[in-house]
Amino acid sequence: THGTSSSKMYAPQQPILILSKNTKRESGRKVQLENINAGKNIADLIRTCLGPQAMMKMLMDPMGGIVMTNDGNAILREITVQHPAAKSMIEIARTQDEEVGDGTTSVIVLAGEMLAVAEQFLQQQIHPTVIIRAYREALEDMIRILENDVSIELDRTDKGKLAEVIKSCVGTKFIGRWTDMAVKIALDAVETVTLTENGRTEIDIKKYAKVEKIPGGSIDDSCVLRGIMLNKDVTHPKMRRYIEKPRIVLLDCPLEYKKGESQTNVEIVGDQDFTKLLQLEEEHVARLCEDIIAVKPDVVFTEKGVSDLAQHFLLKAGITAIRRLRKTDNNRLARACGATIVNRTEELTEKDVGTGAGLFEIKKLGDEYFCFVTECSDPKACTILLRGASKDVLNETERNLQDALHVARNLMLEPKLLAGGGAVEMAVSQALTNKQIQGPYRAVAQALEIIPRTLAQNCGANTIRTLTALRAKHASHSTATDGPCTWGIDGETGQLVDMKVKNIWEPLSVKLQVYKTAVETAILLLRIDDIVSGSKKKGGDGAGAGPGPAAAAGMGGE
Repeated sequence: THGTSSSKMYAPQQPILILSKNTKRESGRKVQLENINAGKNIADLIRTCLGPQAMMKMLMDPMGGIVMTNDGNAILREITVQHPAAKSMIEIARTQDEEVGDGTTSVIVLAGEMLAVAEQFLQQQIHPTVIIRAYREALEDMIRILENDVSIELDRTDKGKLAEVIKSCVGTKFIGRWTDMAVKIALDAVETVTLTENGRTEIDIKKYAKVEKIPGGSIDDSCVLRGIMLNKDVTHPKMRRYIEKPRIVLLDCPLEYKKGESQTNVEIVGDQDFTKLLQLEEEHVARLCEDIIAVKPDVVFTEKGVSDLAQHFLLKAGITAIRRLRKTDNNRLARACGATIVNRTEELTEKDVGTGAGLFEIKKLGDEYFCFVTECSDPKACTILLRGASKDVLNETERNLQDALHVARNLMLEPKLLAGGGAVEMAVSQALTNKQIQGPYRAVAQALEIIPRTLAQNCGANTIRTLTALRAKHASHSTATDGPCTWGIDGETGQLVDMKVKNIWEPLSVKLQVYKTAVETAILLLRIDDIVSGSKKKGGDGAGAGPGPAAAAGMGGE
């Protein structure tokens, strides 16, 4: 018996478990191919959203809400995926969106393709690190080619050129029909929030260019306000609703009786004590209002509340009060009209009053009241007012505008251009091919062709013919003599077009980020050779399941 039990200990039927029962481990080739498949799947999902003839996707979220969009990032944000590799693909779209704001779709398509071309090498038993080394080298070359060989300097002051670049960005979006308007909005907004101090330029779109969506009207009515719009009405119906050249005071404190920080108990003996208390409260509020009235403002904005008594005092002095602003709105107001946000009314001085605004008015749009502070003399913040038929239209328009804004910002910060329409990809791919390095390095060059190919696919052209023609164009062109080759695919017709003539340009910063992110993601996913998923199964700790295949099979869902 002893012998059998000891042999049982070493018998292969009962493996010694290092990982706990309900973790599943997959390793080696299988994982790599699975990762590649996951990446390709995500790319296929997004592929039709590239280019001017992009399709839209309709997504239902678990709550039953609907999102309609063709913005790569928005789509991926809404879908939930199981596979860890797919999750990292989604992550890169988000990074792309936050970093440069545009190119989310391209980055996914490209990363998926980088993985796809690696598949054949893995099947030939080439070690992943070899592939990775080639990819790294290719990436460095790509960046160098982009920066030195194919990019074109742009003159920041040349409005027409700037508009063209933004136009090509917006052209692939839903608001493509209103390009001129969108371009104008983006340029205006970015110009407004550009701050140059001590020689460095800062453009903060998120904080200071607020997009306000109001259903109703048509998209053509959208505009950039030289100033701020708030979804607020005046606190007292008799206050003035239209003031020209208003003096504005911004507060960060409540205009009501201040309760102490800690809880206080007051014992009142006679009724006169009580009246005294009430009187003190009233005097306190009156004092707050007097401080304000002393600087003779026309409008007071505060982030906190305004009591009825304070309203009464302010009304008597002919001052309009607006209460409970968001902090962000207050900051924006301060930048628009030149006021300083004050925390205590006693501190108010003449220089805290904002006199930059030309007009304060309350308007009714749809069925809500909005407060406009507009016609500022030197605004450093602005509001983009979007009108549109329905909520879905507005949301999509906003997403598209965000992209346009980011493109405009990138151009201001780094004024270098590349030809659009897949021309750059082809040029870079050609340059890599010319280096005559075989293997994975060459594959990267092929992977780049996915962008022009997808563009051609999305407008129903014959991809093989178009691509061959395009390749020939680039191969016969010598960069040394004629400058960079700008032939690409016209996303609307699928024909070959010279992008210089068609005026389709993209900012360098977007492209650089796309390439870096795509290649590095591919590298990251190829590096993985093991997935250990320790997941909690429902119904206890895998109760009753032996350490055999049953437990592993139960994990198959992950």
